[in-house]
Amino acid sequence: MAIEPNLTAALSRETADPLTLTQKEALQRAVAKIVGLGAQVGVSADQMILLLESGLTVGELLEFLAAQTGEVA
Repeated sequence: MAIEPNLTAALSRETADPLTLTQKEALQRAVAKIVGLGAQVGVSADQMILLLESGLTVGELLEFLAAQTGEVA
């Protein structure tokens, strides 16, 4: 799964600066893809939120979802 450069920049921010429109759009596309993948393997958006709130990182969530599909992340 390729990560868009604007998404990478948005996720690596350490300041409170607002995201640019391009970064927001990239983030929305990425979230939609993750939610879609979760739906394919039977994990709801609410369940993914709970996993993230319990300490799972986004990377770990992607690895978990990929493992459910049998794909390599």
